[in-house]
Amino acid sequence: MTTASPTAPTALLVTHGTDGDVLPFVRLGRELRACGHPVTLLTHAHYRAHAERAGLDFVAIDTQAEFERTLSDTPELLDGLGWPEFYERNGLFEQMVLEFRAMAERHRPGETVLVGRHTSALSVLFAAEALGAPAAWVAVAPIQIMAAKAAMHAYRHLLADGVARVRRELGLGAGWDARSASPRLELGLWPGWFDRAGARSPARVRLTGFPLPDDEDEALPPEAAAQLDGPVRPVLVTGGTGRMLHREFYDAAIEGARMSSRPVLLVVRHRDLVPDPLPPGVSWHPRLPFRAVMPRVAAIVHHGGIGTLSRALRAGTPQVILAHGVDRPDNAERLGRHGLACCLPAPRWTPGEVAALLAAALDRGPVVPPPDTTPAGEPTGLAAAASHIAALRDGPAAESPADGIRRRLDHLSAEQRRIVADRLRGRLARQGP
Repeated sequence: MTTASPTAPTALLVTHGTDGDVLPFVRLGRELRACGHPVTLLTHAHYRAHAERAGLDFVAIDTQAEFERTLSDTPELLDGLGWPEFYERNGLFEQMVLEFRAMAERHRPGETVLVGRHTSALSVLFAAEALGAPAAWVAVAPIQIMAAKAAMHAYRHLLADGVARVRRELGLGAGWDARSASPRLELGLWPGWFDRAGARSPARVRLTGFPLPDDEDEALPPEAAAQLDGPVRPVLVTGGTGRMLHREFYDAAIEGARMSSRPVLLVVRHRDLVPDPLPPGVSWHPRLPFRAVMPRVAAIVHHGGIGTLSRALRAGTPQVILAHGVDRPDNAERLGRHGLACCLPAPRWTPGEVAALLAAALDRGPVVPPPDTTPAGEPTGLAAAASHIAALRDGPAAESPADGIRRRLDHLSAEQRRIVADRLRGRLARQGP
């Protein structure tokens, strides 16, 4: 067991979501702990066992029943349910308060760093503001960076009443300006080639690579092992561990995979999302260790989640992606531009079209992602992320010129800003084209 170093800062990690959002934080915490950092993970009760096996201290931000209730509510977001109603109904404003207070209780002045899931861990920014601690936001997919401005707009307008209520309860004052709130460090857990395949991340975001290895050692269930050892390699079908899926996903994916005349391994945590009874040739498993399974299947049909696609890339497994909602279409397009996956938009989700794409993916065979361009000897993946986070300390950060200008502008009145703008326009006019 690793002993905490007396000089290593304590890391308080906050994340929300399902496996693709939470397990990278568990592994990040394990990496930090291996370097001597005391680590506490604040997330859903469902992940307590994962955190404890990784040797992390754990704070549940909900109960198992509350976690399941929130998951059951998420499909409504795809159908246009308002975010304020979602937050109120699932107690997410109260959850912010719980997270803040747990961080405040564990904060050691000058020896603590705060780390949150990008855009959702608003409590991390509030705690950084109140405690003077350095904060990092970690994005697991590019869409979280791309959507940051929209998220801040939602906090300022759609969720403004709830956010103000949280801040008053915490003694911070309701006058929070989301436009000027930002963490000291932003990390993206994907490689440069994946970033360049779509909208580029701002220069301030440090890319570390996909967070692999991504699984604990788990024994395969006998039925799954028998299928994987059989004469015909199966097709793996999964929509991840959440419920925020298009209602036609599993019907199209399962029937399209069956048309390949291969056995189908169906991995979905929630049995009610898939047909009952299952069609012939399909076996259902609530979870499987993908590190062991992925290299042994012929192909995978999935939803486009970042964790699933990165594991398939590592194994070279052909991918067919039925992407709908949140980060998935963007993830799929990035792979498609490199010829690493076959992608199908929701209006074309028919068994025949899925089967045709699957046949093409199987004919093409194993895929190889672009090479890692990280210089030899430098850390990558979670080791790189942990290195960046470990470098943070309490106290004022070195202010960049841009930050200095923004800080000074923030303190000007509207009339003073107008005068500055007029002077800048005059100076530009004198300089000419």
